[in-house]
Amino acid sequence: MQFIVHEHPVGRATTNYIARADLAPFGLEGQVEQLWLEPRTDGSYKVSCIPFSTYGIALGDTVLLDEDDYVSEVIGTSRHRTLRLLFIPDLPVSDLQRAADGIKSEISSAGLLSEWNRERFVAVDVPPNVEPSGLFAVMEAVVNAGHAFWEWADAMSFASRS
Repeated sequence: MQFIVHEHPVGRATTNYIARADLAPFGLEGQVEQLWLEPRTDGSYKVSCIPFSTYGIALGDTVLLDEDDYVSEVIGTSRHRTLRLLFIPDLPVSDLQRAADGIKSEISSAGLLSEWNRERFVAVDVPPNVEPSGLFAVMEAVVNAGHAFWEWADAMSFASRS
């Protein structure tokens, strides 16, 4: 089993709980994402990281877990969206660094939260009523140059493991 982990979750706290999301329903058989969660008093959990690979879940959403600590259901949405960008594997380091620096600068300028999985994959939290047009322009240029792929994490609904 391959685990997708969050080394620096944006909502890290001493009381966080780590659960799993099975990625098989999204075509990623044998992969699991570890999600950082904040326990609620009613037995639910608030998502405290920006999902890299799980569809249909965003920062601040409320979820339930099954008996094996897998996310089983989204019961409340924060109305946040996750924009993800993955650089192609054979992109030269100099091109990667230049593009990543531009994206990091735009994320900072827009006041957005992001998480990086190594240097080639970024997930950006886009809160409701925020239109980060500068970030879109920078990311679009990278994608149009053939250096990366991007997507919205809500392109598919959340699906739990069978």
